[in-house]
Amino acid sequence: MSSLWTPSGEHRVDKTSDASGPGAQTSAPGAEPSEETLEAEAHVEALRQRLAETPAETVVANHCYGLFELGAIYLSATPPLLEEARLAIDAFGLLVEGLGERLGEAQGALRDALAQLRLGFVQVDAATRAAQAAADAPADGRPEA
Repeated sequence: MSSLWTPSGEHRVDKTSDASGPGAQTSAPGAEPSEETLEAEAHVEALRQRLAETPAETVVANHCYGLFELGAIYLSATPPLLEEARLAIDAFGLLVEGLGERLGEAQGALRDALAQLRLGFVQVDAATRAAQAAADAPADGRPEA
């Protein structure tokens, strides 16, 4: 079972064999494709058509929001996964800052989301460092000799 992403969400696609790609055989050579296979192929083609009709700026902005969510998930993990969050945030930033106005109407919201996520990273990183320093300090509060 695999899926196909579209602007309206993730859609499951049943693959009944190891073959892949358009026109891949899902039954014995020479055999008629099953009704299920024909329906799946028609569904995939309809999804591809919907995606082709969607402006690229909308699809790219959706991926940006996905990177925002990924960074937020890593930051909210216990303990925070800072290196993973850093990569997601950096990728998000490269897209938003690199594409700028080409992101269309989503540009302002994406810039705001990026600023919030970066601020969140700094706050979580500082809190993590403070907690680690407190855990490393001697129990009586006096510096070690």
